[in-house]
Amino acid sequence: MRTNVDLSPLFRLSVGFDRMLDVLESANRAEPRNNWPPYDITKNGDDSYRITMAVAGFSQDDLTVTQEQNVLMVTGKKADDDGAQYLHRGIAAGSFQRRFELADYVEVVGAHLTDGLLTIDLKRELPEEMKPHRIEIRTDAALARGEMKQLEGEKQAA
Repeated sequence: MRTNVDLSPLFRLSVGFDRMLDVLESANRAEPRNNWPPYDITKNGDDSYRITMAVAGFSQDDLTVTQEQNVLMVTGKKADDDGAQYLHRGIAAGSFQRRFELADYVEVVGAHLTDGLLTIDLKRELPEEMKPHRIEIRTDAALARGEMKQLEGEKQAA
């Protein structure tokens, strides 16, 4: 059962989260997807993440991992069938495409394939200007004494 969630109160209470709220709204409207291949997302530290996908039967040449802006795309495309006559086919062998929306400043650090598991390591690297910094609070007395730094240069007559 799917429940629609109204996110409009969040728009009134937040500034600068438009993109995140749009992603939440689009995820709410999205149709149920194919759950294959299965995957895990783990948080390994404050700013590091790992996606592990079960891609048994796919070789390194069958898989493509690409990042374009804030979207990570994992694509698997198997080579044509080997011509065998299957009496039962329980091992998934079809192609797939899995998309992950990434937060700002999250980059792929590396990817490797071991024992049928594709592991993609991600890290969030905030630019120095985006990191928290302390803002000095001045008093009215400091303003009166002229201790404030001037932001723009004085205009001089030519």
